[in-house]
Amino acid sequence: MWAIGVVAGGVILAAAASTAPDYGPHLERFTYPWPVQTMTADVVGQPATMAFMDVAPARPNGRVVVLMHGKNFCGATWESTARTLSASGYRVIIPDQIGFCKSAKPRAAQYSFAMLAHHTNRLLASRGVTKAIVVGHSMGGMLATRYAIMYPKAVDRLVLVNPLGLVDRSEAGVPYVDVDTLWAGEKKTDYASIRAYQTANYYHGTWKPAYDRWALMQAGMYAGAGRDTVALAQAKTGEMIRTQPIAHELYRVTAPTTLIVGTLDKTSFGRAQAPASLQKFLEAIPQVATEAVRKLPSARLVPLDGLGHSPQVEDPARFEKTLLSVIA
Repeated sequence: MWAIGVVAGGVILAAAASTAPDYGPHLERFTYPWPVQTMTADVVGQPATMAFMDVAPARPNGRVVVLMHGKNFCGATWESTARTLSASGYRVIIPDQIGFCKSAKPRAAQYSFAMLAHHTNRLLASRGVTKAIVVGHSMGGMLATRYAIMYPKAVDRLVLVNPLGLVDRSEAGVPYVDVDTLWAGEKKTDYASIRAYQTANYYHGTWKPAYDRWALMQAGMYAGAGRDTVALAQAKTGEMIRTQPIAHELYRVTAPTTLIVGTLDKTSFGRAQAPASLQKFLEAIPQVATEAVRKLPSARLVPLDGLGHSPQVEDPARFEKTLLSVIA
């Protein structure tokens, strides 16, 4: 069963703080830039809401862009990109995937990229969208690729922004880490740990005040009584990323594909769980992207020199100019 509803926004913190405000496990008290609607799906026999924004174009050009967020991001993180796309004539649909942000985090859920792609396809069908340009960032790049494989006729063009999953870490010898261990680690998440990780891996050692809004948004889900729920969803989806790489199926993507990659990205998912003797051999996204492009049937690489894992946050104007040229 699928149903449409509306979610009310909350109040966003104007300035950064060392302790994140309690935004609630579903970001109930964090304001998104456009009205948030929900669609209800059945997940393991229980109703689960999937939140999304549907942004109308200023002057419609008849094309739709779907923006897929990463694991440490939300639909709202695409705000600047979505405004530029809307101003350029594109209708923009921005889901929060089930397990993330304003969407439900069902405790019994068994997460897979196929499941997330299935619900995204149902969402787009409910909005009357049969074909779209699909843009995925980080984990969202893995999801976008899975979506393009499952629904090839629904994808006009595929754009992957610093995507994860381009290599299989198991082949490199990175050991499996069970959900309970990941869950224990996720329970320790706070603003300080988020900022430290993102500074080192996403923003090549430099933190800017503009990044605080998104770090506090993420930390705010952990800040209150919902910490356990959020941490479990993050642990399960972390295992999903680790155990469901798309590296072996890149040849199945039929849509024209562009990888937009910040060249200073240090992200190498699974490095933290690898033995110290192995960590230095695990290549980051910019290094593995070059080989991945060769495996995709119709793809090109667009490097963004001087930018890191999240170019749409680090330098919105430059990223948006690049994206518009890619999808034009």
